[in-house]
Amino acid sequence: MGNIVAIVGRPNVGKSTFFNRLTKSRRAIVDETAGTTRDRQYGKSNWNGQEFSVIDTGGWVVNSTDIFEDEIKRQVVLAIEEADVVLFLADIQNGITDLDLEVSNILRKSPKPVILATNKADTFDWQFQAAEFYKLGLGDPFIVSAINGLGTGELLDELVKSFKKEASFDEIEEDLPRFAIVGRPNAGKSSIINALIGEERTIVTDIPGTTRDSIYTRFNKFGHDFYLVDTAGIRKKAKVNEDLEYYSVIRSIRAIENSDVCILMIDATRGIESQDLNIFSLIQKNKKGLVVCVNKWDLIVEKENSDVKNYEKSIRERLAPFTDFPIIFASAITKQRILKVLDTAVNVYKNKQQKIPTARLNEFFLPLIQNYPPPALKGKYVKIKYVTQLPSTHIPSFVFFANLPQYVKESYRRFLENKLRSKWDFNGTFINLFIRRK
Repeated sequence: MGNIVAIVGRPNVGKSTFFNRLTKSRRAIVDETAGTTRDRQYGKSNWNGQEFSVIDTGGWVVNSTDIFEDEIKRQVVLAIEEADVVLFLADIQNGITDLDLEVSNILRKSPKPVILATNKADTFDWQFQAAEFYKLGLGDPFIVSAINGLGTGELLDELVKSFKKEASFDEIEEDLPRFAIVGRPNAGKSSIINALIGEERTIVTDIPGTTRDSIYTRFNKFGHDFYLVDTAGIRKKAKVNEDLEYYSVIRSIRAIENSDVCILMIDATRGIESQDLNIFSLIQKNKKGLVVCVNKWDLIVEKENSDVKNYEKSIRERLAPFTDFPIIFASAITKQRILKVLDTAVNVYKNKQQKIPTARLNEFFLPLIQNYPPPALKGKYVKIKYVTQLPSTHIPSFVFFANLPQYVKESYRRFLENKLRSKWDFNGTFINLFIRRK
């Protein structure tokens, strides 16, 4: 299971720039204007083989007249509560401010590991200013530059040391699949879980939760045997007026990382929204199996076949380019098709475990590639001679050996993946496809 790192600090210290560096992306908007980040950003990072999730929070401001600041404060508090490690970013060029002191007062009371980093040390001359930050009482300050990467390696080394060790799963049978039911608030996650485990409770066995606060509920009826991964309702709400959207994504990170297949719940009365896209992005980054369940279908009064097709088309367009996943229209209240959701999740899990013999792969692909070879580039002709599936991978991974792999364009990779999916059933499963030199 992965760890979660929350980047916190006052406005305009470079949190979003550092987030982009860690996630190797440009998703977070960077601007010199303080308070630019108001929406949350979530990303994945990897350091020395240790993968973890990163959250970019808005800057903490006290006694501000900005109507958004109260919301930002709640997000910072929730980030501290839910994260495994808190990365406190300060500005070495401006020194310690009253806002830095406010944030440090909160962090010193937190039981979570806190790492202090002084950002914007863009030249070595700024390093002598770091001694001032011992005043915050958070240990040795790391000297970094989010712009040019100075000191990032040393900081990440310390960061991964602070992660919790992997929890032991001695009480959980590793060979059983794990299905997570995720989605935004009020999509019906709790209702469908209650509908599934509310009957004949003696058949359902609760397994003690891990340190990640995920609960494994064993479901072994109707011919199925798997674990439901559920994080809903585990922790008490910090505040009545907490940011439910932010809180649900934090919990979704936990559930997704602990699962094999994710059942993404969508409210039929509201359609697919930005929050659903955020959670889908997390599923995609973690390469988990996917089943989309459109819940509350019973509340759609006038339904025709064309409505179902249009709804499906709309969902696939919003989640493109990945479109090879099942969509089930169900109702947790009337229990309409909820068993079909489970059957489909089991099939996706089997698709994910599928192993295709090398002989069959080459028998299918080599004639196809000969008839539809990769386009020539700079007078060079690419020849793919051999294909095989990699063993012991979390998702199906295939390697195509070629003489000039650097000339194979992304469009041809998609062509190969589409042909692979048309021949073998990988519905609901992400695929890795590599082109390597023979």
